[in-house]
Amino acid sequence: MYPLSRRIALFMLLSTAAGCSAAGDAGNPAGGWFGGDSTLHTITGQKPAGDSAKPAIRYAATLHISRYADLREQRDPRLLGTSTQRVRGVSGSQLLLDQEIADLVTSAIKTQFDAEGYQVLEDGSAGDAVFEVSGAIKDLTLNVKHRDEVNIEIETTVKDMRSGAVVWSGLVTEKQDRFAGVSGNNKNDVVAYLNKELRVAGNKMVAAVSASLMAAYPALFNLTPGTQAIPGVSVYAATAATGPASAVPATIMPSAGAQPGSMVSAGLLLVNTSPPRAKVYLDGVYYGLSPLRAEMEPGVHAVEVKLKGYQTVTEKVSVRKGDNTEMELNLER
Repeated sequence: MYPLSRRIALFMLLSTAAGCSAAGDAGNPAGGWFGGDSTLHTITGQKPAGDSAKPAIRYAATLHISRYADLREQRDPRLLGTSTQRVRGVSGSQLLLDQEIADLVTSAIKTQFDAEGYQVLEDGSAGDAVFEVSGAIKDLTLNVKHRDEVNIEIETTVKDMRSGAVVWSGLVTEKQDRFAGVSGNNKNDVVAYLNKELRVAGNKMVAAVSASLMAAYPALFNLTPGTQAIPGVSVYAATAATGPASAVPATIMPSAGAQPGSMVSAGLLLVNTSPPRAKVYLDGVYYGLSPLRAEMEPGVHAVEVKLKGYQTVTEKVSVRKGDNTEMELNLER
């Protein structure tokens, strides 16, 4: 039997540990410093903020999207990256997803084509699709260091299902970083940042594919085709304009020694504050300190700016494809 003094000390120690654990779980229900589920729970098929309605089908161009191959150097198919800084709710240095990277990317690309107005057919109806979309993930990492770093490289190939000809092929790249601040990250914030960058990369790819298909198959899109230069997409192959939609498209390959064409469809948002070094949140996702430059999907976005000792500022801003949008925010005490 322990002496009374030792029993009291043991009781106090256990009570303190239980209280700390409860506090950690309250702040992060998915897990805390005392263990629990430390995987990152991704939200597949997440739509941009404010877009709750199912997108209407606008094009007769139907797609079947095959599962993307994971060709990254990481052997673990769920490994997103590593952390050398504090991420609340994550134990250890590895950032692991609750699903394989290939499934996350495939779902994100399906969502992006769906949002653009394509009809995306599931595996059971793949034979009815006009085009087959497939690809490979060359890189998708998110490392939490002094700054959070996201690197995305995804190759995509689009084939005519009837002829088997490649009608578009290219590489999408997206690279961003942000400063998480002294408070560090939590699991949900890291996942939101990842989803945001995946949507930006997917938007680039869909815009580049659409520009090429609209030029080669105008009858499937009911519009006069046009092309646009999009930074962030290197085009390996694209179709030539063929006139009738039933014609088999010719494949145009870049000439030897020539740089592949660059293509993309995001807009650039610049947020300046007075005073500077305020925390900037875009659609609820922390993006870094002001002054901030960020590639954004076209549309209306919520901008929130926070700085200790000053009132929080919340604004709506409209970002247009290919344009620069600049905000000047004066913070008040």
